[in-house]
Amino acid sequence: MFAHLKSNSIHKILFNIQKIEKMNEENQESANQPLKESNSASFNYNTQRPKLTMKEYGRNIQKIADYIANLEDREQRTQYAYTLIDLMRQINPNMRDSQDTQNKLWDDLYIMSGFEIDIESPFPMPAKDKLGKRPKMLAYNSNRLHYKHYGRNIELLVEKALEEEDLESQLVAVVYVARLMKGFYISWNKDNIDDETVLGHIEKISGKPLPPDLVERIKQDRLLDNQKDKGKSGGHRSKSGRKSSDGRKRRN
Repeated sequence: MFAHLKSNSIHKILFNIQKIEKMNEENQESANQPLKESNSASFNYNTQRPKLTMKEYGRNIQKIADYIANLEDREQRTQYAYTLIDLMRQINPNMRDSQDTQNKLWDDLYIMSGFEIDIESPFPMPAKDKLGKRPKMLAYNSNRLHYKHYGRNIELLVEKALEEEDLESQLVAVVYVARLMKGFYISWNKDNIDDETVLGHIEKISGKPLPPDLVERIKQDRLLDNQKDKGKSGGHRSKSGRKSSDGRKRRN
């Protein structure tokens, strides 16, 4: 495996890049010398430079990637590529050191090189035709909600509850969903809702009536009441903890 980031490798690459750029500038100045005025200054604007492929890394990283891609020796290209990957990771310190992060860095290097760099990479070159494509849009759910304050998940729970074949299991499921619906209704409307209305909402959502035995059991045993409400509605207790038959405290 190739060595990790070494400062001398980066300095060597940058030195060679500066050397090449200086030679290119001298050649360009020589070609344009007759058109220049003697006292005019030469400026190198970003708008005159090649467009950056990956703006988040900056122009210097792009130059290094171009330089590595044009090296003749494949082993040297690979060694410098590993060095550049470490440098790219340091530029983005928030990146976690994971396999997905490493894969992204190598993909970015391939993209910056125009998919023309030939190196021994730990990850395959990404498919060029798949880059830049928008993800497929999720199909819009056209089913209209019966009650917005309950939401889609409650309607799904209602369907699941009524799919129970055993009456006792169906009772437990319906009571659970109905209590959730009461909580959502109170949060949305800031008002209480009676059991009859909640059960009616369940029937409207499901599109079919609830079994009469199930409804009677819920009402008779007051299964939709909170435990606190049940405690408040019960008879008074004596000091010994026993209730009197008429609900009043017994006097000792």
